[in-house]
Amino acid sequence: MFLAIVLVLAICGTIVLVVLPQPSAPFTELFLLGPGGNASDYPTNLTVGQTANVTVGVINHENADANYTLVVTLGNASVSSQSFSLANNQEWENSSISFAPTHSGMGQKLEFDLYKGSDPSVYRSVYLFLDVT
Repeated sequence: MFLAIVLVLAICGTIVLVVLPQPSAPFTELFLLGPGGNASDYPTNLTVGQTANVTVGVINHENADANYTLVVTLGNASVSSQSFSLANNQEWENSSISFAPTHSGMGQKLEFDLYKGSDPSVYRSVYLFLDVT
């Protein structure tokens, strides 16, 4: 009798694990897209003063609403800063992030830092290295 009860409980437990979805670990996606909305052909070979654009995307998978700030820098110079809020599973895309290098040099770092809430540390970061002539 005891073995039958244990077997029924084990079967019920297995069914619950299979049927009920488990909550996923919270995270946020941060991504860059080049021309045409593809993750390729980024504008990385430029001349001084040439303006280029990239699309930046953020998707909230935090299982809650979240506030973000995106800070874009080229070298030590600020390019852009934008704050926005996203509901869970909501996506934000901005295709108007424009930048123009002011001096020549190879391997200049164009950095996209995402901050979450009031936390002063960078939550997510992506970057491109630019070769500027």
